[in-house]
Amino acid sequence: MGRFKDKTVLITGASSGIGRALALDFAKEGAKVVVTARRKERLTQLAEEIESLGQSALAISCDVTSDEDLAQAVKQTNDAFGAIDVTIANAGFGVVGHAEQLTIDDYKRQFETNTYGVIRTYQATIQDLKQTRGRFVLVGSVAGYVCFPGTTPYAMSKAAVISFAQGIYHECRPHGVSVTLISPGFVDSEIRKVDNDGTYDETRKDTASAWLTMPTDVASRKIVRAIYKRKREAIITGHGKFLQSLSRHFPRITNWLISKAPDQTGHEGTEGPSPHSHNS
Repeated sequence: MGRFKDKTVLITGASSGIGRALALDFAKEGAKVVVTARRKERLTQLAEEIESLGQSALAISCDVTSDEDLAQAVKQTNDAFGAIDVTIANAGFGVVGHAEQLTIDDYKRQFETNTYGVIRTYQATIQDLKQTRGRFVLVGSVAGYVCFPGTTPYAMSKAAVISFAQGIYHECRPHGVSVTLISPGFVDSEIRKVDNDGTYDETRKDTASAWLTMPTDVASRKIVRAIYKRKREAIITGHGKFLQSLSRHFPRITNWLISKAPDQTGHEGTEGPSPHSHNS
């Protein structure tokens, strides 16, 4: 018997990467899975794959920057499967570039999906979760604890998610709703092939080192286990745990390491980057 037998699980950003892997793993655990994202054709294929496992699935086109889309997704879920037991706010992407070259609109676009999208997902599903004494899951990032050169929009948006998780944990607890913050390090996904406008570009180079990158299926199994145990936070990947601990206990060493690390715009360190370098 699966750990989530007959539970209804809604996942945002489920068309690829961690979201897709979680959808399949929850199906294997016996759940009825609702997959949402902007790319409906991918969702349809995923739903068919879930149904081939003998589980119920529903594919819904949904943009987390739209209140209306999320409200409709919840309504369709309720009509098909009843109240939601597990919500996973996974949708997100990364804006890359030096702060002096990015625009305020770049930062707003980053927060609209990564931060406000999480808040919208929470507000759209919390009444269901109170009814089922369910689980709300936020996918943050180790970047919320450690910011590398060229990643300020992404790191800031994920730092905000960490704070939001901390706050709603105490708000949800009296209602029997658990809040689990998932903080991955490098996991095999398409996020590093999405441009600053949030559009997938298969020609973009993945900037993560292969030896540091955890396979998506391994990360997904760890996440499902953390959600089942109602953990308050799970840091996924060994290097992620190391960096988070290092930043907390040894900030001077952390800053030194960051100064030597290549940034996401192609420079070998933060000392003296060209003010005219190209944003990737």
